[in-house]
Parts: sequence; structure tokens; C-alpha cells
Amino acid sequence: MDFVGPTFIAILLLILIVLILGSFFTVNTAEVAVITRFGKFLRAAQPGLNWKMPIIDSVAGRISLRVNQINLTMETKTKDNVFVTIPISVQNRVRPEKVYDAFYRLSNPAQQIQSYVEQVILGHVPGMTLDEVFASQSGIAAAVKQELDADMATFGFEIVNVLVTDIVPDAKVKSAMNDINAAQREQVAANARGEAEKILVVKKAEAEAESKALQGQGIANQRKAIIEGLRGSIEQFRSAVADVTTAEVMQLVMVTQYFDTIKSIGELDKTNTLFLSHSPAAVRDISDQIMQSVLIAEKAKVS
Repeated sequence: MDFVGPTFIAILLLILIVLILGSFFTVNTAEVAVITRFGKFLRAAQPGLNWKMPIIDSVAGRISLRVNQINLTMETKTKDNVFVTIPISVQNRVRPEKVYDAFYRLSNPAQQIQSYVEQVILGHVPGMTLDEVFASQSGIAAAVKQELDADMATFGFEIVNVLVTDIVPDAKVKSAMNDINAAQREQVAANARGEAEKILVVKKAEAEAESKALQGQGIANQRKAIIEGLRGSIEQFRSAVADVTTAEVMQLVMVTQYFDTIKSIGELDKTNTLFLSHSPAAVRDISDQIMQSVLIAEKAKVS
């Protein structure tokens, strides 16, 4: 009997020590533990070493305070009847001061956040055209964040950011958009090529006109020089030889020029065979034509 008493006391002490030691628990950084007493919320245990009352207190669960990302894919129709798929990333975290609401008020936070996002998207995108949806991608994300943050704040969640990562239209619509874009770019390229060709044609015409003008000016200057030279030759010849008419001097000059020209042609290395008329009548015809030109020029100068 004396042996049973100390043994029982030792067992009780052992059980008490186990209960006391078992009442200590640790909470990791960026995490809180929900402590309940007989099933009723008692407090939120902070990171580090914590203690709870043996038997009557228990750890009901743990909640992470880190930023969590929920990836969603929404499908809806735009104002111009185009079905689009919108991938959305919702970054959220539990507010440290509202651990009770985050742990007890929502049974499935990710699913309920998705329902709120669907409600916001269906309230915005169906009233916009496809082009407006693409242009308002950041605006849609801001609208979702604003409304979602206000709704989820009552449940202990903070919406850190909402990212609309892409706008994906139906495959046929996307192909049609690419075709339209390609056609527009081809039209711009065709206009550019047409303008370039137009500029080339205009510049070529201007160059030809300028070339013709310069060529005509050169021919006129050449003829003027010839006439001046012939006039000088005639005057010098008449001053040296008296009683000689202008026509006779011109014929002599023409004959001299005629034979000088034949000589120059014959001295060229690549000269082909030429058949020329050496009759006096042919030379006289040439001199008559030149004289006629000189007389016309003189008349024009006088008038």
C-alpha cells in the first residue's frame, strides 16, 4: 500500500509535466495561430514561442500572413459580340488585425474571391468593344482591385494588386484581326511605294526638261559662235582682198571647212568607210544654206 501511493503520485506528476510541456507551441514568422477554448475563439497567437492552457485550449488552425496569388481565367463577351478570355492574377493577404474574420467568415476564400472577380468583370467588359477592352486593360485591373478590395475588407482580406495579364479573343477573331492589320500595313506600304515612284517620275521629267533646256541653250550658243566666227572671217578676208563679195568669201570658207572636216575624219583610228559627194554643186548647196542662216540671223538682230 505504501508502494502504490508514491507510484501514483509519480504518475500524476509525469502526466502533469507532459501536459505542461505539451502546452507550449511555436508559430512561424509571417503566420498566426488561432487559439480556441472549448471551441470558442480565444486569441491569435503571434510568431514565436507560445503557451496555451492544457486540455481546455487548443490550436484551431494557422493562417499565413504572406501575399497569396490566385490565378483566374474569366470568359465573357464584349459589346461587339466577341468572346474573350481574360487571365487575371489576384494578389491578396490576410489583415493581421482581422484574423478572426479571415478564419471564420469565409469557408473557401479562393473560390469566393473568384466569384467577386467574375461579378466585377461581367459589370465592365460587356459594355465595351473589343478595341476598348484592349485599350482599357489597366483600367479593368484597377476597377477590379477597387471593388474587390472594398468587398473583401469586411472578411479580413487585403487585395494587394490585381493584374490583367492578357486579353485573348477567339481564334477566328484573332486571325481576322491579324489579316486586317496586315492589309492596313500593305496599304500604307503601297501608298509609300506610289509616292516614291511619283517622286522619281517627277524628278526624271524635271531633269529631262532641264537637260533639254540646257541642250537647246548650248546649240543656240554654238550656232551664235559659228555665225560670229564666219562674220569675222568674212570681214578679215574683205579687208585683205578688195572687190570680193560676201557670197564669194562664204563659198571659199565653206570649201576650206569642208576639206578640213574630211581630213579630220580620215585621221581618226576608228573611222568607217564614208561615201561623200565632192561635186562643186554639193559644196555650193551647203554654203548657200549657211549664208541663208546668216542672213536670217542678221535680220532678226536688226529687228
